[in-house]
Amino acid sequence: MVSDDELYRPSCRGETEPRYNALLVREPRSAKKPSTLGINNNHPTNHKKTEPPTPPPTSTQPTSTLSHSHSTTQLFHSQTYKSLARPPKQSFPLLLLLFVVHTESKFTDHLCSEYSPYLTHLLFSHINHIIARIITDSTTLQLLPFKHTTRSHPTAKMGKEEKNHINVVVIGHVDSGKSTTTGHLIYQCGGIDKRTIEKFEKEAAELGKGSFKYAWVLDKLKAERERGITIDIALWKFETPKYYVTVIDAPGHRDFIKNMITGTSQADCAILIIAAGVGEFEAGISKDGQTREHALLAYTLGVKQLIVAINKMDTTKWSEARFEEIIKETSGFIKKVGYNPKTVAFVPISGFHGDNMLAPTTNAPWYKGWEKETKAGKSTGKTLLEAIDAIDTPKRPTDKPLRLPLQDVYKIGGIGTVPVGRIETGVLKPGMVVTFAPANVTTEVKSVEMHHEQLTEGLPGDNVGFNVKNVSVKDIRRGNVAGDSKNDPPLGAASFNAQVIVLNHPGQVGAGYAPVLDCHTAHIACKFSEILEKIDRRTGKSVENNPKFIKSGDAAIVKMVPSKPMCVEAFTDYPPLGRFAVRDMRQTVAVGVIKSVEKSAGNAGKVTKSAAKAGKK
Repeated sequence: MVSDDELYRPSCRGETEPRYNALLVREPRSAKKPSTLGINNNHPTNHKKTEPPTPPPTSTQPTSTLSHSHSTTQLFHSQTYKSLARPPKQSFPLLLLLFVVHTESKFTDHLCSEYSPYLTHLLFSHINHIIARIITDSTTLQLLPFKHTTRSHPTAKMGKEEKNHINVVVIGHVDSGKSTTTGHLIYQCGGIDKRTIEKFEKEAAELGKGSFKYAWVLDKLKAERERGITIDIALWKFETPKYYVTVIDAPGHRDFIKNMITGTSQADCAILIIAAGVGEFEAGISKDGQTREHALLAYTLGVKQLIVAINKMDTTKWSEARFEEIIKETSGFIKKVGYNPKTVAFVPISGFHGDNMLAPTTNAPWYKGWEKETKAGKSTGKTLLEAIDAIDTPKRPTDKPLRLPLQDVYKIGGIGTVPVGRIETGVLKPGMVVTFAPANVTTEVKSVEMHHEQLTEGLPGDNVGFNVKNVSVKDIRRGNVAGDSKNDPPLGAASFNAQVIVLNHPGQVGAGYAPVLDCHTAHIACKFSEILEKIDRRTGKSVENNPKFIKSGDAAIVKMVPSKPMCVEAFTDYPPLGRFAVRDMRQTVAVGVIKSVEKSAGNAGKVTKSAAKAGKK
C-alpha cells in the first residue's frame, strides 16, 4: 500500500493534490478552496461534503504488497477498498481506468498464482459491484463550469483580468418557456452534463411530460415536476465570454408572485421570455397575464436592464411578420413600464431546440440580428448569449455600509446556521460582527461562501451563504437584513414615508388600507396610516394636502406602518432596500419608493459570546 505521506503532497495553494492525477482521463480542474458550509447556492439540493479519494493500488505497485499473510477479511476491508465502497462521483473516470488496470492479465495471473481462483473471483466481483454503483450514481453527477477560486474584484488582477459577476432573472407569463430556455442555456454553456439531461428526459417521459427535460434542470421540487410549473426561485450559474452569470428562474404563476419578487429583487438584468405562439403572446400581455406585471415589478424593484427573448419561434415557422408584430406590441408596454425600447435587445429563440441561443439560427434567413443602445454606444449581435454579454456592467456600492437581505436560512448538520442572500451594499468578510434587523441579533461571521467556494470577502451582487456562530434558525428568517454592527447597523422600522403610485386598484385607497408590501425579500402587510399629500407624477409637486383617498393613476406621499417588525431604508441611502411593490387581490396595485424612515429604538437584543469577544478586539 502507498502511504498517505507518499500519496499526497502539499500544493503551492496550501491544499493537497493527489499524486495519481496523471491517471485521470482528462486534466483535473484547478484546485478550489474547499467548501465548509456544505451548501450549493446554484443548485436546488444541498450536497454533502466529499473526502478526497484514497486511490486503489495499480499494476505499477510491487506485487509483493499482496502476500499470503493477508486474510480474505483484511483484503476486502483494507483502507483501499473501503475508500472504493463510497467513491466520490468526481472519481468516476479514474476508477474506470483503474478497473481496466486491475484486470490486466499480469495482475490477474499474479492473483491466481498467489490465491485460489475462488478468491480471485470474489475480488473481481467486488470491484465489478463497485463500478456498477459508480455508473449508477454518476447519473446525478453535476459539472460546474467555473474554474476560478478568486473573488472577481474590480481591483483584482490574477495574471489576466477577472470576469465580473452578474445576476440575471428570467421572468414571463406562465408556460412561456422560462425554465426550459434557462435549463437549455445552462446545458449549452456547460453548467450541467449530458448524462443528467438524459436522466431528466427519461423521468419526464415516464410522467408524460417529455418536453420538460430542460426545465427540470431548475424545477427541483417534486411538486413542481409533477405539475410542470416553477413554484420557488432557482439559482444556477454559467459562464459567458465576458461574465460569470448567476441565473434566477422566477415562477410565472400568479399564485407564486411573492417568490418571483424575491428572485427579481436580486437581479442586475431581466430576461423577459415571451411565447410567440398564436394566442400565447396575447394571453401573456392581457390584463390578467403575467408578462406586463413581471416587467413592471422588475423595473420597480430596480432591474433597469432588460432583454426580451421571443421564444417558441419554431411554432410560428420562424415567421418574420409574427416577430415584428410582437416587437411592436412589447415595445409599447415596456415603454409604459419605464424601459426605453431602444436599450432593449429583442432576440428570437427556440428554448426547447436551443436555436439562436449560443449559435446564430439557420432557420430565419431574414433575421439580421438585434441592435440596442448602451452606455458605450451601439451594441449589436444575433444570439441570446451575445445579448447577455452586452449587459452593461453594474456599479457595485462597496463603499456603503453592509446591507444583506436574507433570502433563506438553513440549518446544516455539523456546520450550524447558514443564512443565504444577496449582498446589496458593502462588503461581507469572515470575522466580521453582523447585526440582523429587525430580529436584533448580533453575531460573528465564521465563513463566507458562494457556489461551493470560500470567499475572503463577498461583494455587492454576490449571492452568498455565510456561517454564523451561536444563532438558531428560529432567531432569524427570510426578510431580515444583515449589516455591519460597527458601521450603521440596520434597525427595524416603526413607520416610514413613501411616494406611492397607484397602478391598478378597482376602488379608492384611503387611510387604514393594509395591503402586503414587498420590499427586498420581505413580504409584510403595511397600513396606509395617513395620506399626507397627492402629487403630480411628472413634476413631483404637491397638488392636494391630506386627501381622503387616492385612486388608480394617482401619486401620493403616504405614511405607512408595518404590521410586523420590518427593516427598510430610505431610497437615497440604500436603493435596493428603498423600493417596494404593493400587492392586493393577487396582483400588484401600487409601487413606491421610501423617502424617510422612523427607526425603532435599538433595544439591547441578543449578542452572542463570539460577537462580544470579537467586539473587544
